[in-house]
Amino acid sequence: MRIALDTDILAYAEGIGDSDRQRVSLELVRMLPPSLVVIPAQCLGELFRVLTGKARQDAAPAREAVLGWADAYETADSTWTALQSAMDAVTGHGLQIWDALILAVAAEQRCRLLLSEDMQHEFTWRGVTVLNPYRDPKHHLLQSVFLPK
Repeated sequence: MRIALDTDILAYAEGIGDSDRQRVSLELVRMLPPSLVVIPAQCLGELFRVLTGKARQDAAPAREAVLGWADAYETADSTWTALQSAMDAVTGHGLQIWDALILAVAAEQRCRLLLSEDMQHEFTWRGVTVLNPYRDPKHHLLQSVFLPK
């Protein structure tokens, strides 16, 4: 099962936000098989913005953090067809365009899940289900990830 990660997961793992979310995010990235994880390139750009803006990091360490995520996981570019699909999702479901584009890229990459705190939990579109990994109890598709190995 392929899984896409939204910006918030990455930002929390980088220490932006509260310690509980950071712990869960770090647990996720430790337990998810890297070969199954996709990060939309847009999320890496958003992470850079969060690190240099909200976290007030210098550009060089923020760049290194973003490159580290890109080294660890497959990145997926936004395509024209993804943008077209995203506009349809905005029109049909009232999503914000940038969230819709992340969802569309995840669908193009044949992801089953998009882990995000920012979108509607359990919303499914084009075969991709959005799950908030910070909610308890864990959704059944995520439970096995959190079981001790």
